[in-house]
Amino acid sequence: MLLANKVLLENKVAVIYGAGGSIGGAVACAFAREGARVFLAGRTQAKLAKVADEIHAQGGAAETALVDALNEHAVDAYVDAVATQAGQIDISFNLISVGDVQEPLMEIGIADFLQPITIAMRTQFLTTRAAARHMVKRGSGVILAFGGGGPQTMPGLGGFKIALDALEGLRRQWAVELGPHGIRVVTLKTGGIPESIPDTLPERDEIIASLLPGTLLKRTATLADVGNVAAFVASDQARTITATEVNISCGAIID
Repeated sequence: MLLANKVLLENKVAVIYGAGGSIGGAVACAFAREGARVFLAGRTQAKLAKVADEIHAQGGAAETALVDALNEHAVDAYVDAVATQAGQIDISFNLISVGDVQEPLMEIGIADFLQPITIAMRTQFLTTRAAARHMVKRGSGVILAFGGGGPQTMPGLGGFKIALDALEGLRRQWAVELGPHGIRVVTLKTGGIPESIPDTLPERDEIIASLLPGTLLKRTATLADVGNVAAFVASDQARTITATEVNISCGAIID
């Protein structure tokens, strides 16, 4: 007798910040495909609506909201409203961009240098804390972040790589404080996704060309890869994974 395949995120409620972006949209679609009810937060309604329409067309459940993920009151109010409406929050994934300016350290201004660090820390702290308040009450939950650090770097990144390293420090601290409440905290890192690089970026072709040679598998992660891995990590099948990074860089980043 054949058993029907069970979806990974059945009856789960997921909040995704930056859901209108290419990576956020891919994750949202993957979560919905795996049975989650997804709440899409971002700054541009048209982009959020496009993702929601795709999910609805596939028979999934998605709702959108304009949320400034750097605003403490806005984040808290939004998460409280989602928890009231859905009855729970099982997954929180922050995928907003950090506004990085990539220039050599000897040339970059202090404001541009600090910008990605400040944005990453503020938004990840606020969205995690807001979700954790509800997850602690239920004794379970998954916090996901994107873009982990590591020992490798390259010249000219300004504060961007430092922001990623700071994100890992924050992830470790949240993991040890939330772990006793049954809440897992995990970062996904890719080493670069060609599909996510805007067509309007002048250096797009050069950036894409530089990604492949550094991988061990001679391929790069796709948006579908990110969505699939994120769905698995957020699921109960990955219930032993916390306080760590999940490396899907095809060997571009060696741990």
